[in-house]
Amino acid sequence: MNINNKNKKTYTILIGLGLVACFFYSCGNSASTDQKSIDVTNTDTVKALGLNVGGELFSIPSPMQTALLIQKLGIAYDKSILNQKNNTEQYVSEYSKALNLGIYGADLGYISMYSQTQDAFAFLGKVKNLADKIGVAEAFDQKTMERINNNISNKDSILVLVGVAYRASDSYLKTNKRPEISTLILVGGWIESMHFSIAAYRTKNTDALKYRIADQKQAVTSIIKLISSHNLPEAKLLLADLLVLSKVYDGVISKYKFIDQTTDAVSKTTYINSNNEIEITDIQIEQIEKKIASIRNKIISSKS
Repeated sequence: MNINNKNKKTYTILIGLGLVACFFYSCGNSASTDQKSIDVTNTDTVKALGLNVGGELFSIPSPMQTALLIQKLGIAYDKSILNQKNNTEQYVSEYSKALNLGIYGADLGYISMYSQTQDAFAFLGKVKNLADKIGVAEAFDQKTMERINNNISNKDSILVLVGVAYRASDSYLKTNKRPEISTLILVGGWIESMHFSIAAYRTKNTDALKYRIADQKQAVTSIIKLISSHNLPEAKLLLADLLVLSKVYDGVISKYKFIDQTTDAVSKTTYINSNNEIEITDIQIEQIEKKIASIRNKIISSKS
């Protein structure tokens, strides 16, 4: 099947490694977020992450892009697709904790999109618990937690406020030379967003969701390079699984048709635009589904 993406794609240079794509907004705006209406679609909440891997720049989609797409398609909130709330105590190693922090963070973003206050409280606690154990408790100080609690029913505010905490976490990890932890959190978030996309596609078979799944080909390559750059012994099996997934994506065909560039005179920014056509089969989607389910199950079922 051919899938045409009629929306223009904008390619911009993004610097640095974001913590995980659902972690949401810059700290500079944190002072004015309480009870403020925000256009979520135009914030860093749903923007892709820019990654620099070995001098190459890559873009990894945000889990919040997926959550927003699912909600806009009118697909109902599905608590069953989330990680179990009681699993956090079984994650012992930093490797397992970091991957599952990414999983729970993506879950929290999905929950917040649907304004599920009770679940948001529960998952926020799990996120904080894992963050504490990894050593980034500073990002979840009492003041930030109080502000989050006070805004838990406000979807836009909770996205921004949780973003404050995660940006602080990312800064802390970089400052203390622990980029591998940021990488693992990002990978966990990406795996969970793929899980969301596939679950939603099985509920509502739309070209938009099929395109979302198919368009992850470059993201898989970027993630493999990113993990490999840290030489983590614990990640050997994860890398092997991702390489198998990459082989499936090798058969997914992408065709870019570049059209005239445009320039925004006000911001003095030039945009390179293109239309993207992707070919993916039902068999390929089934193979991707099985591999993502296997990888995710290994991460959330870890006893180490």
